[in-house]
Amino acid sequence: MGGVQYHIRLKTGDVGEAVLLPGDPGRVEAVARLLDKPRHVASNREFTTYTGSLDGHPVSVCSTGIGSPSTAIAVEELAALGVTTFIRVGTTGSIQAGIGFGHLVVATAAVRDEGTTPAYVPLGYPAVADHALVAAMTNSGHRLGHPTHAGIVRSHDALYPDLQANRMPRHTELAQAAEVWQRARVLCNDMESSTIFTLCNLRGLRGGSVLMVVNEPGEEGIDPDRVRRLDLTPMFRVALDGVRQAFQPAPVH
Repeated sequence: MGGVQYHIRLKTGDVGEAVLLPGDPGRVEAVARLLDKPRHVASNREFTTYTGSLDGHPVSVCSTGIGSPSTAIAVEELAALGVTTFIRVGTTGSIQAGIGFGHLVVATAAVRDEGTTPAYVPLGYPAVADHALVAAMTNSGHRLGHPTHAGIVRSHDALYPDLQANRMPRHTELAQAAEVWQRARVLCNDMESSTIFTLCNLRGLRGGSVLMVVNEPGEEGIDPDRVRRLDLTPMFRVALDGVRQAFQPAPVH
């Protein structure tokens, strides 16, 4: 399984045991600049990969593209190369008052409201983040003094029905579903976290997710200029502190 992987175009030795997973290929280099001696390894389709080091350990950054299908491909092929820790770094839309633009959300678990993971396991199987990664990243956000929330997120497949439910044929049903998730104390929406958590738990790997809010409840669009000015570095640093935790030796009982 260590040969060149079909979609990501990587082979054994190209990546570290821990990989950060932004969706956008354009964000990969920005994350990689926080590593020591980052180098571009491969680009194919939506998958762009850089590898550097963190505290002497090889660490990689690989984009997944948008949504669960391509994310599952990235996780499967990276796992075949020996990756054991996966942390999503991406943007999100808040569905709770008080979780505002630029805030961080560390996902403890994810609603599997997407179509990819049911092919792996029934919906009754929970999509849960690695507890140690959650603790490390939540503590890191607080240490940085950045507004940081930890809780359940929702992963889904359709962005615009969420943003602009009133324009959709199923607008009443969509609005009712949004209210259910808000009342259920789900913090925000993304499109990838549930897949990372599900596959990692099925494979005995570690999965985490830290997200930055770019859309607040009631907003029917995402302002690209506002997002372009947003500093994503705190999110990247929080994720790298999660990676540092993954490098710690397991406690002896």
